[in-house]
Amino acid sequence: MSLTIDDPQPAKLANKASATQARSFYFAAWRWHFYAGLFVIPFLVMLSITGLVILWFTTIAPEYGDRLPVVPQEKALSLTALGEAVHGVYPEGTITRYTAPLDAATPALFTVDAGDAPRVLAVDPYTGAVLQDRLASGTWKDFATDIHGKLLWGPNGGPGDLLIETAAGFGVILIATGLYLWWPRGGEKLGAKLTLKISQRGRLFWKNLHSVVGVWLSVVLLFFFISGLAWTSVWGARLTQAWSTFPAEKWDNVPLSDQTHASLNQGNLKEVPWALEETLMPKSGSDAGVAGLPEGVPVNLESIHALGRALGFKGRFQIAYPADPTGVWTLSQDSMSYDSPDPTADRTVHVDQYSGKVLATAAFKDYSVPGKAMAVGIALHEGQLGWWNIAANFLFCLGVLTLCLSGIVMWWLRRPKGAFRLAAPPAPANVPLLKGAVFLMIALSLLMPLTGIVLAAVLALDLLVFSRIPALRNALA
Repeated sequence: MSLTIDDPQPAKLANKASATQARSFYFAAWRWHFYAGLFVIPFLVMLSITGLVILWFTTIAPEYGDRLPVVPQEKALSLTALGEAVHGVYPEGTITRYTAPLDAATPALFTVDAGDAPRVLAVDPYTGAVLQDRLASGTWKDFATDIHGKLLWGPNGGPGDLLIETAAGFGVILIATGLYLWWPRGGEKLGAKLTLKISQRGRLFWKNLHSVVGVWLSVVLLFFFISGLAWTSVWGARLTQAWSTFPAEKWDNVPLSDQTHASLNQGNLKEVPWALEETLMPKSGSDAGVAGLPEGVPVNLESIHALGRALGFKGRFQIAYPADPTGVWTLSQDSMSYDSPDPTADRTVHVDQYSGKVLATAAFKDYSVPGKAMAVGIALHEGQLGWWNIAANFLFCLGVLTLCLSGIVMWWLRRPKGAFRLAAPPAPANVPLLKGAVFLMIALSLLMPLTGIVLAAVLALDLLVFSRIPALRNALA
């Protein structure tokens, strides 16, 4: 019988190699996090500030006079009389949309094509008095939305839109690397990593603030990136919305227009449900449809409104007039237009402008799974679900600004004084390209095409240019 004593040296060497590799991955993730943050932070600051502006002008102080007070009376005027009051202001104008009041103490809204540009008039439903008259476009909300989605730089699909889509992709990388850096290691307690340490000072205080706020916001921030990406021109329109759109083929034997539901949007505003935007509109002038208005009843705003109430539209809903001789009356109530705080109650009904028959109906239950997810997601994103949603979005935007500020302060405190360079985290040596953090970052970026293209370009520049020119290499280090 012999006694074998294991040599501990190989185990020690293996543990040391494992620790070295883990340290290399940590520095790789830190470096990725730094450079992603360098690109994303300006966008996050802009998105948070403009998001707060949009939240204010859509849910708290709407600019079209939606919540101007009126004195309820025993009986409201007919919609015909209200339309005549609008034509009294713009005799040559054409009414294109009617929006029912939010409740008995708020005005009705009429959108009028008055020649130069559409206008929105808030009208007292009891007296016919025009309480407010303003351009449909050019509001503060429009301005903030244009910055939020396109940086005031080109149309949808233009440079601004593409830049924001790229930033959102890098934002996903920022979240993934941030969570990797935060993850407890070396005996750290999970509870301690989730708790603010107010007593700390200097860079330790800012690091703790950054990591704790970041981890608590990470899931919400990821949700905001994904729901925001739904409106972008590549990942949203071409890769997601295209195959998630409600299929007009579900409307049996109904002639279709060459216009999509997106034509119902007013200017740059996104008011049509995401799942319907690319769906073709039905067309008037055929024998198609099911019973709507009784035979012999004139098809006008008054009767279409009555039909809407009979079909179950309560409170505020919208009626879009036929746009041309083949157009349809469209009745809609959805959270995208701030008609309802319940996206699962979304409903759109199209009526033949000649026969008064109901040609087509689409509701939340008819949307695809992605369409349903986006209906709820966009409502949450825009603060449409009530005061709790407004408060949550307000706090979220403040949290994102705190993340950005703490990240900048941490970098400022860490950088060598008097050094005119980025002071990026040191690049680790011998990090396997097909494992761990680097592979994860490449995989995540490739899920976002624009981000993947930019990432590939940056890696190529780093390999072929920056690493070969000492002055550039030192400046970016």
